Amino acid sequence: MRSPWCSDRGSVTAETAVLLPALSLLVVLLLWTARVAADQLGAQDAARVAARAAARGETAAEIERLARSVAPPGSRVVVTGPADLVRVRVMVDVRPVGGPLGWLPSITVTGAAVAAGEPTASTSR
Repeated sequence: MRSPWCSDRGSVTAETAVLLPALSLLVVLLLWTARVAADQLGAQDAARVAARAAARGETAAEIERLARSVAPPGSRVVVTGPADLVRVRVMVDVRPVGGPLGWLPSITVTGAAVAAGEPTASTSR
């Protein structure tokens, strides 16, 4: 027989109220992790596209335009090296999703690619 003074009524509500902030924070962290991963892949793809364009002998403006068309917004593109071996780095700062994580610093993800210059018709003879 249960005592009338000892009841479980409202315990689910109390437990939910305690766990809800932790679950919300977990969801926000998972979304931020997914965004970091997506931006990393985007930066790597942009570096690959830019290195390939540089190896074909495209102009610096065209290389940067191609990289920015593939890269996540706010990316920085750096092309270095001589014409026969081009290195491209694409960097992007990923800010945390707003709300409870706004105080965290941004994470910089980088994509890099290297391509050897392709011989032209005039140099292959």
